[in-house]
Amino acid sequence: MEEDLTALIQRVREGDTQARSDLFSSAYADLRHLARARLRDGGRHEGFSTTALVHESYLRFLRAGELRAVDRRAFFAYASQVMRSVIVDLVREQHAQRRGGDVQHETLDSQLGLPAAQGESEILQVHEALAALASSEPRLAQVVEMRYFGGYEEAEIAQALDLHVRTVRRDWEKARLLLIALMQG
Repeated sequence: MEEDLTALIQRVREGDTQARSDLFSSAYADLRHLARARLRDGGRHEGFSTTALVHESYLRFLRAGELRAVDRRAFFAYASQVMRSVIVDLVREQHAQRRGGDVQHETLDSQLGLPAAQGESEILQVHEALAALASSEPRLAQVVEMRYFGGYEEAEIAQALDLHVRTVRRDWEKARLLLIALMQG
């Protein structure tokens, strides 16, 4: 299956429009799993479902034009980034609509062990802290992004980034500490 997706990705990169549809058809179940994990782990918002997240992510792939991923791992890492972007944009939109009114907070179980913040504000805080982390420690930011926004487990991240599980675990711990410092400071 990994070779099939990699071959489809290569065909998409070569400009085969049918391959783009085939790629998303082949990856759809995995993309839904990724979206379900993200929404289950605290990103659920009123009116936004697993299917909606996958479809909005697909539309963003189409709008981006060129597919930069070269293999299955890179494709799902990129999908995680796109889903993060979709969730952050949705939160910003909802936050802007609520500004000035009674904001109803939702709890976000971030799995980061960060100080408790409330729902949408926390997603935006993590997003901003992650952007700061990415400028100094890109791999750490990628690990956080895949785990926090993508719902990946350590073994899946290790496979996707071609790292050892222990390295991912160390990166995760270091990133958590840095994010806590960034969010508190």
